[in-house]
Amino acid sequence: MTTITTRTVEYPADGLTMVGHLALPAGVDRRPAVLLGPEGMGLSDVERRRADALAELGYVALAFDLHGGRYLGDPEEMLARCMPLLADPDRMRGIGHAALDVLRTEPRTDPDRIAAIGYGTGGAIALELGRDGVNLRAIGTVNATTTGRPGEAARIRCPVWAGVGSEDPIMPPAQRNAFTAEMQAAGVDWRLAVYGGALHAFHHPPVDHPTVPGVGYHPQHAQRAWRDVVDLLAECLPVTEDLGA
Repeated sequence: MTTITTRTVEYPADGLTMVGHLALPAGVDRRPAVLLGPEGMGLSDVERRRADALAELGYVALAFDLHGGRYLGDPEEMLARCMPLLADPDRMRGIGHAALDVLRTEPRTDPDRIAAIGYGTGGAIALELGRDGVNLRAIGTVNATTTGRPGEAARIRCPVWAGVGSEDPIMPPAQRNAFTAEMQAAGVDWRLAVYGGALHAFHHPPVDHPTVPGVGYHPQHAQRAWRDVVDLLAECLPVTEDLGA
């Protein structure tokens, strides 16, 4: 395990002051970087730990904010903010671009080697960055088989990996089929992993507040999905290029 450093970063987006978590690997050289988006509840220690884990692997990682430094543990409040957001690709792109600008301007980041990973709403934002033509090396999502505006998936310039629970009522088979049809029609290099028996947010450890129906933690699949994300990064954004291997 390498020594990492972390810091909080503030930046404007969506009319709010966002509070992200930046994790840096050991050393002073430029490294590939990962933008990491949270579930609809917002940035929590779960995503901060994931950013730290990515930094331990050698990536610059920014876990970005959705709600101006707030974590929305009330399901009604979360839905009241996230549903209009998910229906507005331009707002999602604005949040994503603002975080991406922070990541790109970090001196340790190689701005030509960035991937976007996201969960739920954060995954939808990662996909919208791709549909906006952003130069990314990979897009990985969990619980975010969201579709976009017609034809815009053709602007995605990198492989897309998506993971979803087979029993997820928020991303049911019809939604998954629409997503894969969009990716296929656009000629995207896409993959879909369906985790048997898993619900929505299966990757997220249990929380001590109410959740929307259909949410449930599945520890085995959570570990598998994380390994799949790391494998995607190893394939499309290898750290070894920086280490002279």
